[in-house]
Amino acid sequence: MDAAMLNTLIWVGVGVVGFLLFLWIIGLKIIPNNQVAIVEKWWSAKGSLKEQIIALNGEAGYQPDLVRGGIHFLSPLVYKVHTVPLVTIPQGKIAYVFSRDGKSLEPTQTLGKIIPECNNFQDVRAFLKNGGQKGPQRGVIREGTYAFNLAQFIIITERQTYYLPLGTKSEQQTIMEMAQKISERRGFDPVIIQGESDLVGIVTVHDGPSLGKDNIICPTVGDDATAEHYHNNFQDPESFLKAGGFRGRQYQVLADGTYFINRLFATVEYIKKTVIPVGFVGVVVSYTGLKGEDSSGTDYKHGELVKAGFRGVWSDPLMPGKYAFNTYAGSIIQVPTTNVILKWISNQNGTHKYDENLKEVSLITKDAFEPSLPLSVVFHIDYRKAPLVIQRFGDVKMLVDQTLDPMVSAYFKNIGQTKTLIELIQQRNEIQDLSSSEMKGKFDHYNLELEEVLIGTPTSSKNDNNIEQILTQLRSRQLAKEQLQTYENQQTAAEKEKELREAEAIAKQQTSLTESDINIRIQENHGKADLMKSRQDAEKIQRLSEADAYKVKQQAEAEAYRVKQQAEAEAYKTKQTGEADAYKTKTVGEAEADREARVGISKAIAAREQVNAYGGAQYKIMQDIMTSFADAVKTSGVDIVPKTVIAAGGKDGESNVPNAFESLVMLLLSDKVALSKGVENESSPELKKLRDEILSKMRAKDIAEEK
Repeated sequence: MDAAMLNTLIWVGVGVVGFLLFLWIIGLKIIPNNQVAIVEKWWSAKGSLKEQIIALNGEAGYQPDLVRGGIHFLSPLVYKVHTVPLVTIPQGKIAYVFSRDGKSLEPTQTLGKIIPECNNFQDVRAFLKNGGQKGPQRGVIREGTYAFNLAQFIIITERQTYYLPLGTKSEQQTIMEMAQKISERRGFDPVIIQGESDLVGIVTVHDGPSLGKDNIICPTVGDDATAEHYHNNFQDPESFLKAGGFRGRQYQVLADGTYFINRLFATVEYIKKTVIPVGFVGVVVSYTGLKGEDSSGTDYKHGELVKAGFRGVWSDPLMPGKYAFNTYAGSIIQVPTTNVILKWISNQNGTHKYDENLKEVSLITKDAFEPSLPLSVVFHIDYRKAPLVIQRFGDVKMLVDQTLDPMVSAYFKNIGQTKTLIELIQQRNEIQDLSSSEMKGKFDHYNLELEEVLIGTPTSSKNDNNIEQILTQLRSRQLAKEQLQTYENQQTAAEKEKELREAEAIAKQQTSLTESDINIRIQENHGKADLMKSRQDAEKIQRLSEADAYKVKQQAEAEAYRVKQQAEAEAYKTKQTGEADAYKTKTVGEAEADREARVGISKAIAAREQVNAYGGAQYKIMQDIMTSFADAVKTSGVDIVPKTVIAAGGKDGESNVPNAFESLVMLLLSDKVALSKGVENESSPELKKLRDEILSKMRAKDIAEEK
């Protein structure tokens, strides 16, 4: 290589070095568009910084303004350029900011206030000039790509922490702890409350003034969307504090939705929604709020009832449904509005399980037995009176254990002392009705509505069988009564069956009985006709002459004898026939016997009516005898009246001894008169009078003829 070429190369090298030196001196920097440059000034005529990290007035130090992508001239003799990447926050994520420079936090602050003018921390100069504070910030960064001055701000994301190292280990330790705390609180994700989870969010704020000792829950502030300081469910911390919010657990809860909340400002705890099922109401006991006006009335001495939002027991219960209720601010006591069954029975419980501690009531009866009485009580709580019950007792379980159990037990112990064991068993229904009536007032005093009291059978202990013996005796007594009643019913049934059989037999013979009755009536009519004719004939005969009378008397005697013999024969025949029929009826059966008896009676009645139709048997005989006697006198030629009459001892020349004719006539007339008058006793006054009249007439006639 010749000297000329060597010189050329030297000059070229010198030129390149000089050019490069020139570029270095003028500070040529090429910044990619996906990066920014943080400028650090080495020296300045304005001097160095004392306390600040960022030089707002051109001092030596980190400059507030960033150098974006492109070609820039920053002499290394004056500036040091730190190239950092742009920060990208993924969608649905949250990034946190830590400020290295700014004003110190107030004693009541834990986070730096939000500076709206700083454009999400991208304008350091505006941040510091408007009072930005050092430390963790209240504002968070949502999804997007940002150009941050990492000398001023430390950006903490879920995947990476962006900052410009300043070489202090303590700072790195602080940043690491801060990132870990946010991660533990799941602060890089928004608060998401889904409806199907039935959860609500309880918010605890970690910044702002303290609440004070008189309250345990911070009151709700800034929840009105139309208000000036609406904090939009704690997503705007600055508005929350300006609205008067306090540090601590908040009364306001987060319902279903998505919330971007700074977890360094507020943490969220998830609790279940309060569900009040059908058949219950919820009585709210609020632990927070102002003192409200008592609405329970002057007669109620068990506490105050206040309106919703005030401290105390709310007067209006919550109806069935789901409620986003903050259980740290109060409690909701469920009160059943359906019928509640309490069982004083061991090992048995009602549906609501309020009677788990109840057992049978031990009694001492009037006759010194000691049974155990099982009970069941059904009562109801009016939903409008549920707050009064809770105010008085705390909850329904305490109501049962502390009031209803001793009250009901004492009542039935008193009842047991007035009843014997048997009365207690036999009068259970009356005692049950009486107890239901009398205990309604006691339950009403406690704002309860008694529905019914049910009493079981008294029982004895395992070692005492006296009660069982009493029950056995009662059962035996009742069994005997039932058997007696059964026998009586069977006897009645047998009698009814007998009556039925008789009725059936009568029905079968009804035709015969009807015919017999008709025949009896016919014979009775015939008899009456003959009787009337006979009476007319008797009057005619009475007016006949003595000869005709004598003739009638003789015929009557003869006919009487004949009729008598015929009647006796007929009676004997009838008797034999009746006995034969009775024997026949007896062998056939009770039904046939009854029929035959009725037939025999009918025949007897017919025979009797036949005789009566002639005016009686004696009257018929008398008529026949008189006829025969007249015929005999006529044919024999014997004088009816003796020519010679011998009277002995008679008054006025009358003989006291009647002749044969007079005797016969007197005998027949006496029988005739007796039969015609229907008089059976010959010594009756009427018969004697009639006989005397006839005899007197006959004697007068005899005397006249003699003369």
